[in-house]
Amino acid sequence: MSQAPLVLVDGSSYLYRAFHALPPLTTSKGLPTGAVKGVLNMLKSLRKQYPDSPFAVVFDAKGGTFRDEMYAEYKANRPSMPDDMRVQIEPLHQSVIALGFPLLCVEGVEADDVIGTLARSSAAADRPVVISTGDKDMAQLVDGHITLVNTMSGSSMDVEGVK
Repeated sequence: MSQAPLVLVDGSSYLYRAFHALPPLTTSKGLPTGAVKGVLNMLKSLRKQYPDSPFAVVFDAKGGTFRDEMYAEYKANRPSMPDDMRVQIEPLHQSVIALGFPLLCVEGVEADDVIGTLARSSAAADRPVVISTGDKDMAQLVDGHITLVNTMSGSSMDVEGVK
C-alpha cells in the first residue's frame, strides 16, 4: 500500500481567490464571510479527496518578511489588502483549527516559502506531497514526489504538466 500524500494547502492563495471570486456574503451583523466560506468549502473538498492524508494549512503571518528586509521594493506596487478581506483572516484561522486542520503561520516568512520547505523536506524523505494552491509559481516545486492541485479550477499538475 502506498503512503498517503502530505497535503499542503496555500491558505493565503485561497483566501485571495475566494475573496475575489465569490459574491460577498455577510453575517446578520454585516461582517463579511464570503472568503471564509469559500476556503472552508475548498478544505472540505480536499479532505474528501485525500481522506487518509495528513494536512497543513499555511497562511502568511502578519507583518513583513525577510524579503522586505532584503529588498525595500519587494511587492511595493501591490495594492494593500482590502479591509473586508482582512477582517476575515482571524475567523478563517479559527474555523480551520475548529475543523481539525493544523494551521501554520511563520513570522517573517511567506506561506509559499513555508510550503516549499515542507514539500522539499517531505519529498526528500520519499513522502508524496500534494500542494493545493492557485499560485502558478509553485510549479517550480513539482517533481516526482510533488504535485500541484488547484481545487478551485479542478486542475492538477505533475511533472508532465509542467513540461
